[in-house]
This record gives sequence, C-alpha cells and structure tokens, in this order.
Amino acid sequence: TKSRGEELAALAAANSFIKENVGAADDLSYSFLQVARTEARITSRAGLAQFEAARCIRDLAGKAHSTQLAQLAARMTSAIRASSRLGEDPFLKIKGLIQDMLEKLEKEAEEDAAKKGFCDKELAESNEKKADKTNEIEKLSTQVDKMSSRSAELKEEIAALEKALGELASGQAGMDKLRFEEKEIYTKNKADMEQGLEGVKLALKMLSEYYAKADKAHASADGASTGIIGLLEVVESDFTQGSAEMTAAEESAASTYDTESKENAIEKATKEQDVKYKTK
Repeated sequence: TKSRGEELAALAAANSFIKENVGAADDLSYSFLQVARTEARITSRAGLAQFEAARCIRDLAGKAHSTQLAQLAARMTSAIRASSRLGEDPFLKIKGLIQDMLEKLEKEAEEDAAKKGFCDKELAESNEKKADKTNEIEKLSTQVDKMSSRSAELKEEIAALEKALGELASGQAGMDKLRFEEKEIYTKNKADMEQGLEGVKLALKMLSEYYAKADKAHASADGASTGIIGLLEVVESDFTQGSAEMTAAEESAASTYDTESKENAIEKATKEQDVKYKTK
C-alpha cells in the first residue's frame, strides 16, 4: 500500500543517512575508553548523528502518519541513550532495529501485495460480472420498454375494438327493432289487403252471376252493371298489385336484414376473437 511504501522508503533513507554520515564517527567514538561521560558522547559528532537519525525517522513518521515509524524513532532514541550510558555502540542496535523493521515491513508488504493481487482479481471478476449483469439489465429494460409500448398499443386497439363491438351491437339492436316493426306492419297490412281482395272478388262473382241471368227485366240495367263490374275489376287489379308489391318489399327487407345480420355476426365474432387474442 502507499503508507507501507512510504515507511519502507523512510527506513531506507534513514539507513542510508546512518551509513553516509556516521561510519567514521562511529569508529572514532567507540575506539576510546568506555568510561567517557554520556554528555560528551551526545555532544560529539557521532552523538549528534545518532540523534539526527532518530529525528529523521520521527519526522518521516509524522509526514507518513506511521505509528510503526514513530515507535522505531522512540526505540532508536532509547537505544542511543542506553548505549551511551553503558558505553556500547548504539548504531549496532539502531541498525538492528532498522533492519528488523525493514524485514517486518517487507514481509507485510509482500502479504499486502498478495492480498491486493487477490483483491484485484476478485474486483476484476466482480466488475466483469457487474458488467454482464448491467448489460443483461439493459437488455431486460429494453424488452420491458418494448413490452410496455406494445401493451399500450394493445390497450388502444382493444379499446377501439370494444367501441366498435358496442356500436355493432347497438346497430344490430336497431335493425332488430326495425325489422320487428316492419314485420308487424306487413303482417297487418297483408291481412287487410288479402281480406279486401277477397271481398272484391266475392262482390265481382256475385254481380257477374246476377247480371248474367237472362232476365229481360234487367236489360235496362246492363250498362250500369258493366260500369260497376269494370270498376271492381280495376280495384281487384290494384289490390292484387299492391299485395304483390307489399310481399316483394317484405321479402326484400327480410333478405337485407338477414344479410346484414350475418355480416354483423361474422364481424362481431372476428372482433371478439381479436380482443381475446390481444388480452392474452
């Protein structure tokens, strides 16, 4: 990690500082008798270098916000003071402390690197799965949008079909009512026409038979009888023609009604099947 790298860099810098600045002083300082005073050692060049190395580590610990570097600086200071009191070479302990810390941090860095590698692998796999799921979600969202759009279209089409079915039913109901009324009128008028025609025919028969008798007493009335019979024959013809036209009109109306009713039934069945299909 970044902090681990900074610690290693700091330790390497401190180690280099000690090697570059303390080597000769170390040999000079610890070649004297071990009974010299501690204060004299601290104020010597070697002593100052020792504490400068500890200060360097402490400053780096503050910049890197490293607890381990801060602890190392404290141990270095303690080692310098203890070695000064005992007349020992403090740099042996300092170098040992730094070397131990370097080895510890390098080991931890290797472990962190291994963990990071594992995490990177897991993260890469997770990102790949996430990308796959994202693509899948996008496809599903597109399908949902299409289905929603199609659903809206189907609802509009079904509404139009149901409206048409309602209008068709209303129109058929109107046709049924009109056909019923026409049939009733025809039935009544036909009966009246047939009755009238029958009456005219009966009257013609009676008058024809009456005037056909060879009774000279009625000779003077032959002209009048001819006029009456002629008039009745005209009436009979009109009634016959009217009855025929009435029947033809009824048959035509009935045929038209049947044709339109069948067409409406087919259209109704088609639209109902369409509605059933679209509501699945």
